[in-house]
Amino acid sequence: MKRTEEVVVVATDLDGTLLRSDRTVSARTAAAMAAADAAGIRVVWATARARHSIDELAASCGFRGTAIGANGAVVLDLSDGSPAIVGTRSVPAETVASAKSVVRSLVPGVAFATVGATRFVAEARYAELCVFADHHRQPHEMELSEHGLSIDVEPTVKIVARHSDTTSEELYEIVAAAGVDGVELTHSGAPYIEMSAAGVSKASALQELCEQWGISAGSVAAVGDARNDLPMLTWAGTALCPSNAAEPVRSVVDRVLESNDDDAVARYLEELTARPTKL
Repeated sequence: MKRTEEVVVVATDLDGTLLRSDRTVSARTAAAMAAADAAGIRVVWATARARHSIDELAASCGFRGTAIGANGAVVLDLSDGSPAIVGTRSVPAETVASAKSVVRSLVPGVAFATVGATRFVAEARYAELCVFADHHRQPHEMELSEHGLSIDVEPTVKIVARHSDTTSEELYEIVAAAGVDGVELTHSGAPYIEMSAAGVSKASALQELCEQWGISAGSVAAVGDARNDLPMLTWAGTALCPSNAAEPVRSVVDRVLESNDDDAVARYLEELTARPTKL
């Protein structure tokens, strides 16, 4: 049984959780995050998103906290209004090559993109399968290369893969069943699967941050809606999800909140900040 304490950190996923379905931060949520900060509660964003889209969202709502990006591979400090990179966990170049080879052998025709802390390099076929909402990048503006991100330019922090005729969930199941050495495989509900370095997850990044801050897992509440949130939900003292969460997530949490469109995270933060002051 988890040992829970007074919650002083709330780590929340973005898409499907903190954000409404139109992918915006509501005025209520922005106000609730600001009130939590004023009350001494750290709000940490934990997302699969890349640095540029985290920056745009933070600017839209005035968020100045810490953000975990790329499923734990990148940590950003937004305190001065810009997304300063304060931590990265990269995938060794040889692991990137071997992971691609294994996945291609399992599912011929799969297309890849490699993601750095600031760069995104897609194979031409991968870009052809994309729409803007997939990576918050215009497909026709993506940097293209059949060789992926060059280590001379920037290390890879995440590999993404998709297929024109195989759904991302099916692709995940195939690759998970076979196993790929050296990577952490996950799926966020997006139309692609994601691979970070082995051991890297939202949970690993959140744990490192909390150790730096001197905060135990029991004082952390985590909120998420998808498979890539499961490690974080399992690690945190309090696990929560919006009512729209996937069933595997709903089955492991301590409490199901309202939906993301009903400002689930904002409502929870309001509960925390309205609690009686301890004397």
